[in-house]
Amino acid sequence: MAALRTTLQRLRPGSSPLPQSFANRAYQPALRPFITTPRTLNSNTEDDIPNINITNYYTLFPSTLPNGPPPATKFDIPLRTLRAEFLSLQNRTHPDKFPPGAPKQKAEALSALLNEAYRTLSDPLTRAQYLLRIQHGIDVTAEESAATDKQALDPETLMAVMEVQEKIEELAEEEGSGEEAQKVIEDMKGENRERVEEGVKVLGEMVEKGDVEGMRRECVRLRFWYSVGEGLKEWTPGVREIRLVH
Repeated sequence: MAALRTTLQRLRPGSSPLPQSFANRAYQPALRPFITTPRTLNSNTEDDIPNINITNYYTLFPSTLPNGPPPATKFDIPLRTLRAEFLSLQNRTHPDKFPPGAPKQKAEALSALLNEAYRTLSDPLTRAQYLLRIQHGIDVTAEESAATDKQALDPETLMAVMEVQEKIEELAEEEGSGEEAQKVIEDMKGENRERVEEGVKVLGEMVEKGDVEGMRRECVRLRFWYSVGEGLKEWTPGVREIRLVH
């Protein structure tokens, strides 16, 4: 990712750096606020690279998100519209459409940035984590932050996670058909989907209220439910516990 940032800076003298998360997938905390001056990519080839404002991930998709990030816009994003705009932009900036050299390198860098932005914005958890990072300098995915957040997780959520693990252990000890165990797992998946849906709803409310601590708390909680969901999806008969990635 750092190489892509270097490419754009070398090809466009005087340009501002790309968003921190694009340059470093480790997501180091971004302590600076949004840069409000639009930054664009240009090409003078026959198949011009479209002028795209790369101030932040939201400005990459002006048709879907014309007002930029919250609080100027709602937390919820129309995903079908976002995907349609993403595919259109990817088609226009496909590196194969440009000759070797600077134009092709620009197209490759922009295509990679669009991919990262779309992946981030299309999921409510990564979207909220991104907003916390660029607007408030809080990186809830950092190793030290994750350890602290785990300790601060509310008792109700911790209890629910422990209950899931206990059920998994009971299934491994019980004598019964695989179909019965699978039925229990499917029920647990349904319960977890409901937790995720509720968590996304509350997270959106925190974002739109500008409640930074609420955003952080709900991101941590939702990350646990995502992890539980992945663990249940990978469950197989005989497994005594699911691995939770915080």
